[in-house]
Amino acid sequence: VQLVESGGGLVQPGGSLRLSCAASGFTFSSYVLSWYRQAPGKERELVAYITGAGTNRVYADSVKGRFTISRDNGKNTVDLQMNNLKPDDTAVYYCGARRHYLIDIQYWGQGTQVTVSS
Repeated sequence: VQLVESGGGLVQPGGSLRLSCAASGFTFSSYVLSWYRQAPGKERELVAYITGAGTNRVYADSVKGRFTISRDNGKNTVDLQMNNLKPDDTAVYYCGARRHYLIDIQYWGQGTQVTVSS
């Protein structure tokens, strides 16, 4: 099983980034895919998740209206479009997969750094 994130970087406040996670080694369409983030000195927190068929999306209050999660089951990818970025969005962003949203993440990616700074 492999989850590989990409797309992180340095961006100014108000800017945009698009993260992507490429998955392999499991039945992608059967899994809930999530984005989490962890800032220095803080706990890892859920940013958003999307169900297997893409019919349901859930966002943390802090990112609602700014971030959009999407998936392509034909390409085994899940993306996170991040707009109007704020310094508080600075963190390492992780992709995670699980069979159901009520259980713990079963597979994690290695993370990608997002830094929002002027």
